[in-house]
Formats: sequence, C-alpha cells, structure tokens
Amino acid sequence: MADGIKIKQEKQSEATSSTTTDVEQRVMELARSSAKGISDADIQRELPYITPQQKVVVINKLLSQGVLDVFSQGGSLWYRTKNASAGGSMKGADTEEKVVYGIIEEAGNKGIWIRDIRYKSNLIPLQLNKVLKALEGKKLIKAVKSVSASKKKVYMLYNLEPDRSVTGGAWYCDQDFEAEFVDVLNQQCYRFLQQKAGVTLDSKGGPLAARNMAYASSKDVWRFISELGISKTTAQSLSIAARSVGRLPHLIYFTVQLSVDDMETILDTLVYDGKVERSTAMDSTRLYRAIKSLLPSPGIVCMPCGVCPVLRSCSDIGSVTSHSCVYMKEWLE
Repeated sequence: MADGIKIKQEKQSEATSSTTTDVEQRVMELARSSAKGISDADIQRELPYITPQQKVVVINKLLSQGVLDVFSQGGSLWYRTKNASAGGSMKGADTEEKVVYGIIEEAGNKGIWIRDIRYKSNLIPLQLNKVLKALEGKKLIKAVKSVSASKKKVYMLYNLEPDRSVTGGAWYCDQDFEAEFVDVLNQQCYRFLQQKAGVTLDSKGGPLAARNMAYASSKDVWRFISELGISKTTAQSLSIAARSVGRLPHLIYFTVQLSVDDMETILDTLVYDGKVERSTAMDSTRLYRAIKSLLPSPGIVCMPCGVCPVLRSCSDIGSVTSHSCVYMKEWLE
C-alpha cells in the first residue's frame, strides 16, 4: 500500500515538473514574440490553465536564470527577454534592482529623477534608496547633477554620456555658467567676421560680390576658433586683459572641444546684438557676416533696469536703490 502511494506521488511530481517546464517554454515564446514585452494579463490570457501560484514560480525561476527581464509600465509589471549586453551586468540582481535598472535604462542619456523612479517602480523611498545605492556600487548607474536645478540629480546608466540639456554643454562647468569663456568666444567670432568683411572691401566684382564674399559659414568660424585654441582656464584672464588694453591677445591655448553647433549658438548671440547678419545657403548651411548698424544703439536699451528682477522694489529709499545697485555701477563703468 505504501509503495503504491509513493509511486503515485512520484508520478504526480513528474507531471508537475513537466507542466512547469512547458509553462516556462510557453512564457519565453510569448516574451520573444513581443518586442515591447508581455504583462501578467497577457500571460493569463494566453495560458488560462495555470494558477497564479504556478505563474509566480515560473516567472521567478526565469528571472533567477537571467533569461527574462522585468520592468514597470502603467503601474503593472511587464516581462521581456533579457538583452544579451545587459544580462551579464545584472546577473545576481534581485527583482527590485532589475525593475529600477529597466526604468533608468529607458530614460537614456537625459536621465530620470528619483521621484519619477519611485512613481514608476512603486517602491517606498527607503527601499528605493537602498536599491539605487546598490546599483551605483555595482557601477551600473550613476547620478548626475542637472544645470536646470542645483539640488536635482538624475540617474542614468553608468556608461552613458549625459545629454547637453543636463550638463549645459560647453558653457557650464560644475553647474556654473562660464560667462568669461562665452564673452571671449563672442569677441573672437566677431573679430573673424570683421576681418573677412574688411578683406572683401577691395573686391573688384562690385558691391554684391563683396557682400557675398563677406559671408562665412559656421564651420569656417569653428575652424578659426579651433586653431586659436580658446580654453575656459584662460578665458577669465583674457577677459581681464581685454578690458585693460582694449583688445584680446591673439594666441591662447586650447583645452575645450567645441562643436559647430556650439559656434552657431555664439554666432546667434551676435545676430541678436545686431552685429552680425545671418543667411542660409542652398545646401542649408548657415552663413554669417559682420554688419554695421545704421544707428547706434541708445544707451537706455543696455541699462540693467530692463532685466532687473527687483525693479518694482527699487526706489530712492530702502534696501533696493539705484545708488547701491551693483549692476548699475558696472554699467556706468
């Protein structure tokens, strides 16, 4: 009698094991068939004969084997086949780490704020902080400070280069705007365009030809700045020297890698100042040339009062007055 019961239990165990294997294969087939992944509802719809307990056992086994990945979407858990490149790095991670890693991976090089991670993962702050520290310790993710908010950090994958909207690009260093660096670039770009316009004055092709020859592309300006070699470290000293002698030194050292887009940003500021005219070539290339304003800009438009954030509080008495305004003193000097 006992032997019969034992044989029956062994047969039931073999049947359960066989059923579990079949379910695992079916779940993997579903995950491979959908690039965006599958949800619990998809599994329940395609495999209505399995119990919730069986589904939990199968999913946990696939996650532990590293062949399936889990992430949060729309407040529910989704599953997809593990990416071969990320599978090795997430080996041995628990479910919470995989969910948070997937959320951060989807954010790309723009990163994601911790509040958004908490909202998508449904983890409590204490548990989320523990997971983030564990992922940072494994060098899977990193925290990057955003220039848009001094106390705001965004998380992204460790091997990604942050987007310029996060770091501010070449114009920021440790969240500080490099005003002297931008000022030196502004003046050097304008000097290059002035020199090019001066050479074309001797053109024998007429005023229209001279005007067209005065144009320089943003790539030409970028090449000129690259050959000069302007660096953030020397920009401040150059700005001080320029104020004292009235002009900029010709040779400086290069340590910052600038792009053509960076040059177009600087050149656009000259356009807004009325010093440069912009045009577009047939191949959509941006062209710039130095111009002379027909009328000098009235001094009142340069007054700091036009952009002063406490203008409404300024008066003859009190803590905010024109006599004690540091911006007014700099403008008068």
